[in-house]
Amino acid sequence: MDVLQIPAFLCRQTDLIVAAALSGRPVNIKKGQFVSPWDMKHAVDKCRDAGNSQVFVTERGSSFGYNNLVVDMRSLAIMRHFAPVVFDATHSVQLPSASHGDEDLPAMSGGQPEFIPVLSRAAVAAGVDGVFMEVHDNPKEAKSDGANALDTRNLRAVLKELQAVKKALDAAHATP
Repeated sequence: MDVLQIPAFLCRQTDLIVAAALSGRPVNIKKGQFVSPWDMKHAVDKCRDAGNSQVFVTERGSSFGYNNLVVDMRSLAIMRHFAPVVFDATHSVQLPSASHGDEDLPAMSGGQPEFIPVLSRAAVAAGVDGVFMEVHDNPKEAKSDGANALDTRNLRAVLKELQAVKKALDAAHATP
């Protein structure tokens, strides 16, 4: 196992973070939708206090009313002050429990995958250290998170755009 991931809903669980830290493996702590970016410093500190400095955080949006997540790009810069930051492009476009279900069908999360490219470009321009994307060759048939997955056919174009943004950012910082 290369990285241990703390799920967003468990990002404040001290015992879990410490146990992950004690493994000696890098730890990815996903920011809960209910946690401010500056409060993620506490989760990072728990990992570091347990002796593991190999920790990074993943932004995946904040709750905005019901059934909607919004990414505040300021959070990426805030969290980079205390840990490397990964942007979760696909969970950031999730619409939690957007399908309310009825007596016969369970409530399901929806998504807006058409916004993956624009949010990813913005995150790279904001200086993130990595981008996470769930990709599937047929998102409608994916067993999990299909509603917010990137179709494999679009991956190459999105990655080229992200590389172009990164290259332009690097060039802007390299000039005196």
